[in-house]
Amino acid sequence: MAGHSQFKNIMFRKGAQDKKRASQFAKLTREIIVAAKSGLPDPTMNSALRGAIQTARAANMPKENIERAIKKATGGEGADNYEAVRYEGYGPGGVAVIVEALTDNRNRTASEVRSAFSKHGGSLGETGAVSFMFERIGQILYPAEVAGAEAMFEAAAEAGASDVQSSPESHEVICEPDDFSDVRDALTERYGDPREARLTWKPLTTTPVAEEQAGTLFKLLDTLDDNDDVQQVAANFDIADDVIERLTA
Repeated sequence: MAGHSQFKNIMFRKGAQDKKRASQFAKLTREIIVAAKSGLPDPTMNSALRGAIQTARAANMPKENIERAIKKATGGEGADNYEAVRYEGYGPGGVAVIVEALTDNRNRTASEVRSAFSKHGGSLGETGAVSFMFERIGQILYPAEVAGAEAMFEAAAEAGASDVQSSPESHEVICEPDDFSDVRDALTERYGDPREARLTWKPLTTTPVAEEQAGTLFKLLDTLDDNDDVQQVAANFDIADDVIERLTA
């Protein structure tokens, strides 16, 4: 999009989140447990588990933590039962927000998510309230130094990706959800573990947000991110880069 990219908007916030999120390993542990339970507890035979481990490694999660999570999934240390839930609503300025969580208590998580929306000028809606404004995609992120833009584009296209957006900082590879595992694995074989690889929600349209509303919006998104049950938050905000830099400094 013209002016400044939604991807850059998100990366500004993500950099700030990664520095302060004390519960990051706990969230990654849940992803590994759920992935290990979805198939064999062997990453060579379980694509979802392989991806969860790659994400954990990119976040510098210790090897023993990863192994402990897999063992827990198989009942070695008392298995937790998590289920995936999705919440949709509107934040300040009419920004559409999708919240994905892994929870062992749906009532608790729903109450906490609803409270976060209401305390920060938003409103929680029914399932489907805003998801029609997003597209489900596979997203794979690499730092810019692993390859040139042309080389990454060729490798991604060969792997089955639908688009690549390169910047001085990173490469964002986009693919269809059904192709996600194949594209991720092909690029991993060529360039090593990605910085991040997951199915996510890409806005089809964006909502401009003024600086006076942006602060409240970020408080909502941060509150959601800080919830141990919440795995991912997607929002269709469009905020000027200089405003985001001030708010996330």
